[in-house]
Amino acid sequence: MKHSTTLLACAAILALAAPALAERELTFGLQDNEASNVYKGAQEFASKLEELSGGELTVNLFPSSQLGDFKSMVAQLQAGELDMVITGYPDMSYTIPELNLIGAPYVADDFDHLKEIIAGDWGQKMADKFREQGVELLDVWYYGTRQTTSNRAIESIEDMKGLRLRTPNVPFLIAYAENVGATPAPVAFAEVYLALQTNQVDAEENPLPTIEAMKFYEVQSHVAMTNHFIASSALQMSKDLWDSLSDEEKGWVQEAAQAGGVLNNSLTEKAEEDLIATFEERGLTITRPDLAPFRAAMQPYYDTLEDQFGEGAIARVRGE
Repeated sequence: MKHSTTLLACAAILALAAPALAERELTFGLQDNEASNVYKGAQEFASKLEELSGGELTVNLFPSSQLGDFKSMVAQLQAGELDMVITGYPDMSYTIPELNLIGAPYVADDFDHLKEIIAGDWGQKMADKFREQGVELLDVWYYGTRQTTSNRAIESIEDMKGLRLRTPNVPFLIAYAENVGATPAPVAFAEVYLALQTNQVDAEENPLPTIEAMKFYEVQSHVAMTNHFIASSALQMSKDLWDSLSDEEKGWVQEAAQAGGVLNNSLTEKAEEDLIATFEERGLTITRPDLAPFRAAMQPYYDTLEDQFGEGAIARVRGE
């Protein structure tokens, strides 16, 4: 009897001392595929989290919309069926309407400015609104800056007049085309190359890596650095899961999120820098128009947003 009691006591001590390996596997859904910088950032997040936690927290990645589109994955997150998701930050405007303000063209000057906005008063209010939706916003990563390609030089806003500009069916990008004098022409993404090739449209707008990946440079001769929208991705975790973590575990998650963001951001920034030179080598002309008139032209659209969200809403977002 004494021998059995001693064995049980030893077993209990060993159980308490044993590391909690693979104690919790987090599920993480993405729309982006395995070749994307976002996926590479997510891999870095997973690797760093496993390292920091000593295997207590591991991550199972589901890229390429395996779990559905971003709205489906957010719903799964809110229902406790998915632990993490990464979506476009302004894309969450369907559940947090105020995020339409950060989607408006030229509200964020560049990614550094966007980070300042998110870290500031307005961004912290948005983080609270994420929590109200059952979501903890962990970090925001850089997805690229949208530029305008065409078959004629865009040296100034006057050169946008009459341009048939393909946009996605997204209100703020349609507003960009309309307000700078172009004619918006929503065309399905898969059909953009043919639409450019057959002159159904004169121009399109996308981040430089997308222009490269979709080979739009083959049917466009100019790239104007219009910098009209700073695209970003919001790294999100179920609030219930976040609240269940210890302070130490939260620290691991935050450090891993930052590591993933650093990798994603550096890869995207380098790709954009390299592509400018690559496009010039291919014979494309890169122009850098004065952007002040472009931003000024967006005022009517800003006015419509301020009718909805209050006078001075744009200035408050920008921190002015």
